[in-house]
Amino acid sequence: MITVTLIPILPQNDNYAYLLEGDDGSVAVVDPGDAAPIIEVLEAKGLKPDVILITHHHWDHVDGLPDMMAWHDCPVVGAAHPKNAPKVAFARELRGGDDFKFGGESVDILDTPGHCREHICFYFAQSGFVLSGDALFAMGCGRILDGTPKELYQSLKLLSALPDDTRVYCGHEYTLSNAKFCAHIAPDNKDVLERLNAVETLRAAGTPTVPTSIALEKKTNVFLHAKSAAEFATLRQAKDQF
Repeated sequence: MITVTLIPILPQNDNYAYLLEGDDGSVAVVDPGDAAPIIEVLEAKGLKPDVILITHHHWDHVDGLPDMMAWHDCPVVGAAHPKNAPKVAFARELRGGDDFKFGGESVDILDTPGHCREHICFYFAQSGFVLSGDALFAMGCGRILDGTPKELYQSLKLLSALPDDTRVYCGHEYTLSNAKFCAHIAPDNKDVLERLNAVETLRAAGTPTVPTSIALEKKTNVFLHAKSAAEFATLRQAKDQF
């Protein structure tokens, strides 16, 4: 099994990087948008990564790569990145369906465009979790930047089809804002209102709301309740203006 450690990064601490530790001693870092807090955690544990995993190329997920590599050189693998992405050589670009292993497990690479065209999620079926980057958030989803509503709608359908008990580790602590939006859209949904109250309590205490689960998202994430790409696009536009 693989242990996941959440690492808040960047000044506002609403970005999450992750440390993965396999039973076989394998170590990975996920989406290092800021190297210093990640290196601090690794040094405290006496660890160095065997690989760095990238869900997508946006700056707040990759800007720490040069400093990470200067501290400890290791392979970087992940979503294909466009020409304007940071100039860090990838050992391997991954696409949906590619064969990839970590920690003695086969990892499913899921194509999840929409937030951006080059976005993937890493699904660890044996350990029961998915690294969802900026595709699926707790009670939300990513903004549509250089993808399309239809793409992100299909990506969310793919993720919501994972087993209900799958833990979801996303890239940001946006849950309070997302929960308020969900309550605005579904004011009579008791599950949504109960979760809003729980999220408010957690954030008041400075406690992360991540991980979430596929089951919880299907109950309380209004973006997963959309019946069509057009309905989803309307919701996403409303959230942009909320």
